[in-house]
Amino acid sequence: MNSLYDYIVRPLGQRYNNEKKIGEKSLILNTKIEEFKHINKKAEVVSVPKAYDLPIKPGDVVYVHHNVFRRFYNMKGKQQNSRSYFKEDLYFCSPDQIYLYNNGVNKSFLDRCFVKPLKSEKLGEVKHSNIGVLKYGNETLESMGIKDNDIVSFPDLREWEFVIDNELLYCMKSKDILIKHEHEGNEEEYNPSWTTRG
Repeated sequence: MNSLYDYIVRPLGQRYNNEKKIGEKSLILNTKIEEFKHINKKAEVVSVPKAYDLPIKPGDVVYVHHNVFRRFYNMKGKQQNSRSYFKEDLYFCSPDQIYLYNNGVNKSFLDRCFVKPLKSEKLGEVKHSNIGVLKYGNETLESMGIKDNDIVSFPDLREWEFVIDNELLYCMKSKDILIKHEHEGNEEEYNPSWTTRG
């Protein structure tokens, strides 16, 4: 079972990450299907497209766009699946909807990269705005001398949150990396206490 242009994936876990375990109890974080921040973004690749020769293989874990598994209300107010839905727990996913894959190690995909926010030294702030550590770069950034663990700046409204390996990361494109900073040696990564979203 292969699609010509799309990957076929299945969610790892539920379609929505609506609960958080606290001890032996569960806390419900979300009850709405419209809330995109609670949609699961972690999936397993079932099959790869026939038209491309890309590094992602069946069995790899991938992080995808939130609309792949999303449900929504149509014009008549009825719930329905996204256009990515195939059957049972299988979904079509185009290559540009995949941002990171893991076949033993995490790697960004195509022109995507991931940045971890830094703590701010200013009183009352928990994290810097628009500055972080490049966690998963790509070949485009490397060709410009920007490598993993470099301190980088990015524009406003690029904080597209993913939790990967229990770390809050922002997914963005290579062109969103504006500047590389020198390490001062006192930078501290921002590690929030919540890690409920995938």
